[in-house]
Amino acid sequence: MPAFTRRNALRGALAAGTAGLAVVSPAPALAGTQARQNAFAAAAEEFGVPESVLLGVSYLKSRWDHNGGRPSTSAGFGPMHLTDVRMVAAAGTHHDKGAEDPRGDQAREVLRPAPPAAADPSSSLQTVEFASQLTGVTPETLRIDPAQNIRGGAAVLAAYQEALSTGGADAADWYGAVARYSGATDATAAAFFADEVYATISSGAARTTDDGHLVTLAAEPGLTPNRRQLNRLGLPAGTPKHVEAPPGLACDWVPAPYQDLGNGNYGNYDQADRPYSQTITYVVIHDTECSYDTALALVQDPKYLGWHYTLRSVDGHVAQHIRTKDVGWHAGNWYVNAKSIGVEHEGYALQGTWYTEAMYRASAKLVRYLAARYDIPLDREHIIGHDNVPGITPAAIKGMHWDPAAYWDWAHYFELLGAPLNPYPPRGDTGLVMIQPDYAANPAGYTGCDTDNPAATCPAHGSSGIHLHTEPRADASLLRDPGLHPDGSSSTVDMSDVGSRMSAGQRFAVVDRQGDWTAVWFLGQKGWFHNPADAPAARPVLGWVVVVKEGLDTVPIYGRAYPEAAAYPQNVDVQDLVPLPYTFAAGQRYAAGPVLGSEYYRATTFDGSDHVVVRGKTRYVQIQFGHRVAYVKTDDVRIVSPRR
Repeated sequence: MPAFTRRNALRGALAAGTAGLAVVSPAPALAGTQARQNAFAAAAEEFGVPESVLLGVSYLKSRWDHNGGRPSTSAGFGPMHLTDVRMVAAAGTHHDKGAEDPRGDQAREVLRPAPPAAADPSSSLQTVEFASQLTGVTPETLRIDPAQNIRGGAAVLAAYQEALSTGGADAADWYGAVARYSGATDATAAAFFADEVYATISSGAARTTDDGHLVTLAAEPGLTPNRRQLNRLGLPAGTPKHVEAPPGLACDWVPAPYQDLGNGNYGNYDQADRPYSQTITYVVIHDTECSYDTALALVQDPKYLGWHYTLRSVDGHVAQHIRTKDVGWHAGNWYVNAKSIGVEHEGYALQGTWYTEAMYRASAKLVRYLAARYDIPLDREHIIGHDNVPGITPAAIKGMHWDPAAYWDWAHYFELLGAPLNPYPPRGDTGLVMIQPDYAANPAGYTGCDTDNPAATCPAHGSSGIHLHTEPRADASLLRDPGLHPDGSSSTVDMSDVGSRMSAGQRFAVVDRQGDWTAVWFLGQKGWFHNPADAPAARPVLGWVVVVKEGLDTVPIYGRAYPEAAAYPQNVDVQDLVPLPYTFAAGQRYAAGPVLGSEYYRATTFDGSDHVVVRGKTRYVQIQFGHRVAYVKTDDVRIVSPRR
């Protein structure tokens, strides 16, 4: 077969007619840990793309991972994230699954959002077909063969560069092509992606991929890209001045409607005056379980629910919907809603998809900004997943949601936040451990990703989660969660079942060790997890633990930190403090989080002048009681050193 001619193929594909391109057979698979590096070098040479540019773009999309040929949350495949939206589909959102009331407030009627209609996907999410036209390689091969995927990505980059009629050898002259490769639909988002690529090239990077390939991008300090090329893409400007976002982060204002629907109903958030009315304590990380476009359509529906921000997967673009001073309806727990900012990420956890590096970086930049603005500590007690939010009552626990699920890489996310998890673990036994599995080497064997066959094992993929067993052996049953499984059955490895699962960054008190196994206190039980010294799943950490006060056998556990009855004024209904169906007994220990004052935000009317913040004398301490956080009254417990 004649050799592939780059320039003719690029011109042919960019023109209207692409028929007649020579079909190239997939390149033979390269072997060894240098195969991925060699594939980048070969593709860069074949298509005339600077190798550093190719490596930098791939890093911002996938961190050079193959992800087993599975799609990302924006339908991107392989190291170059070639997109094929027709291969990925999802129905509804995570708010439509289960019985969770997103508002989580017994003072109002339970919200039951109507099932959403999926929005039409963006036409830009089909680069795999363009790559196929350029290379002659089938879309299927481009999706599953990492070397061919890299060739396809290089061909697309070269085509974008050719269309701009700019230089080829100097990495600084590829800024426009890199910006276009982002898939962004506005100039600010495209610039954010390109700037992150060039920052990576400037600083360099090296890592071992999820499938064992060592890849290195040599640092090019002082590289200054030609940012003027961005203007030639003809993209509209982004980031209105009135959004709450850090400079340089692409963010649109797509407002959620605060609208009176009649008969006492309104949507889809509550007006407030935070942080003056209430301290903002949490940022809650969600995934959408629907496309970015669908999520935006939903949040603009006054009969649906509201959150503060949504992030797009392909390029990290952000949309803000609610002012951070106001309270969104997103976490399923009114106490947490009133003290949090909700951030949704385009994602399909139940389909086993993965999150792009561009979205991780945009999210980290946004959350860093919010944490600095509202003095929110950057730790797992304050930056929490929706799956860490407790149910407000025993009846509500089973319907609580589980996103962003175990495929969210918490350790990497906190590195991007500039607050690495436990960067300098203390030596020896501190009595307290932080969960820190090697994400790439921790597939965990979840089920529930295939809706047609829920019992099937999900595709092998890295995970932040660690399961707990009743005994120190892998075939022992998982722990029981009487809230999730009131019938007394054991927890499962289903992706949505967090009843016996710990997550990276969470801290637990050690109760026992046997060989390669460690036991911690979890939901009132002794749970064992595999923790060998040569591949630890947890590391010692400093901190404090909560124990039952002397003279008490057990203390109640709560899903919210509400005031005592005497604190409520006459015109505000007292909110019952209903204990959760768990046992915190004398002798058990749980990692201490923040000490919190008791608060209830009464906001049940469209007229914000009727809203009241009720504060009591009761104080609570947040604890890591299971996968979800919980609250205990400080009058019932002591906060002590884990070594006591």
